[in-house]
Amino acid sequence: MISAEGLVKRFDNFTAVDKVTLTVAQGEVLALLGPNGAGKTTTVRMLAGILRPSEGRAVVAGFDTCQDPIAVRRQVGLLTEQPGLYLRMRGREYLDFFGSVYGLDPQTRAQRGQQLLEQLAMPEAWERRIGTFSKGMRPPVLLLDEPTSAMDPHSAKLVRDAILSLRSAQRAILVCSHNLVEAEILADRIAIIRRGQIVALGTAAELKQRLLGAPVMELRLKDSNDGALPIVSRFARPVEWGAGWLRYETADPETVNPLLLSALTENGLPVVTLSEMPRSLEAVYLQVVEEGR
Repeated sequence: MISAEGLVKRFDNFTAVDKVTLTVAQGEVLALLGPNGAGKTTTVRMLAGILRPSEGRAVVAGFDTCQDPIAVRRQVGLLTEQPGLYLRMRGREYLDFFGSVYGLDPQTRAQRGQQLLEQLAMPEAWERRIGTFSKGMRPPVLLLDEPTSAMDPHSAKLVRDAILSLRSAQRAILVCSHNLVEAEILADRIAIIRRGQIVALGTAAELKQRLLGAPVMELRLKDSNDGALPIVSRFARPVEWGAGWLRYETADPETVNPLLLSALTENGLPVVTLSEMPRSLEAVYLQVVEEGR
């Protein structure tokens, strides 16, 4: 649904985006992460057919963004960080106006408007003026730039749930966000952009494995860990331990963990819990971004 190859955007002598290549499949959510000024919004605007790339090519929903930008814009729902809402319109008028822009008949516009407000738990917004509330969504390709910025936690969850439900409707969705927890919840894959270039791309698990190394497991024993250390050392690399607990690193937990548990049990060392230590997307992001400083 979205295919970009070698996208470049220059403003005079400044290169805002430098050879960005990415794809977003039907039914997939891609999170585009990066510091301020990295090129996220410029990339989104090129994909939406608003900015013409200096070099490269993008095809969105089957249309070339340079050759047929109007057709691209018909297929794209674009939510910018500053959406430029018509603040004096009521919710009903606003949804009806954009429904008419997309060529929907009055009955469909009314039904679709009610459906969207119910989906976002905002039925009271039907007759309220827009100056008091947040943001929305639509077509087969969605480009969302900071969709939950300035929202309270409850409203942000409603929007995240709506985005996830739209993914199941076979849309392609690209989300730019500074909220790393939100990105990990929403995204099938994550792209990190730095100084206009994609410098890391993959699932959250792939990026953690590639950039943070093998996962660390935490083992908690019923009694002390006396005798556990040499057993663990046969299967993996212990990294730290204390009274009744031990952490070890292994690149193959699916093979190692069952063997280790059996060995501990056979040696009279009952295990209370065995779990993977959480590794955050924030750690991945900071490592990638700080490498370029």
